Amino acid sequence: MEILIVGGGYIGMYTARRLERLLRRGEATVTVVDPRGYMTYQPFLAEAAAGSVEPRHVIAPLPRVLRRTRVLTGKIVSIDHARRQAVFAPARGPDRVLRYDVLVVAAGSVSRVPPVEGLAECGAGFKTVGEAVHLRNHVLGQLAVAASADDAAIRAAALTFVVVGGGFAGVEALAELQGLADEAVRFHPALEQAELRWVLVEATGRILPELDERLGQWTLGALRRRGVDVRLHTRLASAAHGTVVFTDGTEFPAGTLVWAAGVRPSPLGAAAGLPVDQAGRIRVGADLTVTGMPGVFAAGDIAAVPDLSRPGEFCAPNAQHAVRQSKVLARNVVALKRGGQLKPYRHGYVGSVAGLGHHQGVAQVYRIRLTGLAGWLAHRVYHLFWVPTLSHKARVLADWTLALFFRRETGQLTSLEHPADDFRDALRAA
Repeated sequence: MEILIVGGGYIGMYTARRLERLLRRGEATVTVVDPRGYMTYQPFLAEAAAGSVEPRHVIAPLPRVLRRTRVLTGKIVSIDHARRQAVFAPARGPDRVLRYDVLVVAAGSVSRVPPVEGLAECGAGFKTVGEAVHLRNHVLGQLAVAASADDAAIRAAALTFVVVGGGFAGVEALAELQGLADEAVRFHPALEQAELRWVLVEATGRILPELDERLGQWTLGALRRRGVDVRLHTRLASAAHGTVVFTDGTEFPAGTLVWAAGVRPSPLGAAAGLPVDQAGRIRVGADLTVTGMPGVFAAGDIAAVPDLSRPGEFCAPNAQHAVRQSKVLARNVVALKRGGQLKPYRHGYVGSVAGLGHHQGVAQVYRIRLTGLAGWLAHRVYHLFWVPTLSHKARVLADWTLALFFRRETGQLTSLEHPADDFRDALRAA
């Protein structure tokens, strides 16, 4: 039996990992296809950007984690389920056909970006570890630009940081990057911390909508007490030429623009001819099988998974659901192979956590609400538990322990993003 898993994120990696435990040797061959070859633990992206956690410690290389699974680096460009085959485009070389008996579509999501003028040129996403490292270097670079500038306008723009999106990604990115900048500015005698301007833009009337509203209000107050300009019921209208324009009529130059305003399902589902809803999510039943397509499963951000605890609604696209869905998915794949009964995914809400930097956080565990230091500790304990391997848990814990005794590194390594530039300049000068 050939099992093909498209995507090596939460769903893909955890499903394959569990299949390794459930399947007997020789019972099936499992193949995971992913463009990057590693799983990113996204809740730690903000800390990776801020320097609290080493970026390499928030990714899990698939070949290392999945010892009995074939891992292919590349993309699935088309699927022909009638023939039970998919076209695989490797990182290098010609396309080839992969055959399967069971297909698991776990391609996840991509950033949801509207056609805002100037956003592509001036904005940065916050979904991958590469983007997190880029933002770290960029923020530190902007401080260096401001410290070296005589022009007041250049200085003000460089010290203005705008984050669009008031969900977990946006709030945590702003909070952690602010903590990084607050420490780094001490090493620039020409700068004052009060000169730094942080703006959080949210289209709805509240931030952190996934949490209890009282925790969202507490977070709003905590950010504003730290000097963050939080603008609710506001959208980004333009970012042309480095000037952000909002729907409330205000505009100003900003050296940093982070787009964290949500995600949309990977377009693979629709492109492969799978049944999708208006949002582009693959239609699946509670047992995670794709509607009308036996032998095909889907889960995570790319799928519209019914939330049995709230009839008529669907599971939110977050890590908590993805990890738990992968367990049900793996068991159902094995049940399909052995002629057993497939079980539905039923999730009992445990809670959510968010880190706000500066040793602050918010957490909702069942009916218990925690804020400040207690929320920050709950955030770390919760996510450390879900880090995929013992090695990564130990490395993250070591990063946190060192951060208690030493200041974080604030050196910018922008040259790493374009490592060939110096060599090419030398060739041109020769």
